[in-house]
Amino acid sequence: MALFIVDTNFFIQSHRITYPLGFAEGFWKKVVKIANENKIISVDKVKNEIYENDDELKKWMDVNLIADFFKPTDTSEVLTCYAKVVNWANSKNDFYLPKAIAEFLDFENADAWLIAYALSLHEEFYIITQEKSEPNRKSKIKIPEVCNAFNIQYKNIIEMFRELGETF
Repeated sequence: MALFIVDTNFFIQSHRITYPLGFAEGFWKKVVKIANENKIISVDKVKNEIYENDDELKKWMDVNLIADFFKPTDTSEVLTCYAKVVNWANSKNDFYLPKAIAEFLDFENADAWLIAYALSLHEEFYIITQEKSEPNRKSKIKIPEVCNAFNIQYKNIIEMFRELGETF
């Protein structure tokens, strides 16, 4: 079974737009279930982005997610892969605007770290993001474009639940 590595927008967009906490309880119960089964994980940089706000989502995560849900990105293997992601982004300076590259490589931005963590794995995995591919967009480096560059498979939330055979 593949591992699913979730992006920040998995939580934030779900909470704020699609599946609000307190309204779509089936979704959030299913997230807890598959997290407890180690089918989905994320990285510490995603947690940091979410925890910038002391809101209902942060409180829910504190109570409901297993302690090791957010994996560290400071391991030597992840750092080696992060260097590859940095080199790739910098090599695209003839396409992307400097601001897009700087934003993508901002040390606190989870996107590049999510890709680096995925590259460090030695098992089948998917990155889960609600971002859509925009290969002609120069003002932002989107996760799908980086996934395509590194031959990483990605899916959206619904595709992930279908792959897992889960409903909510």
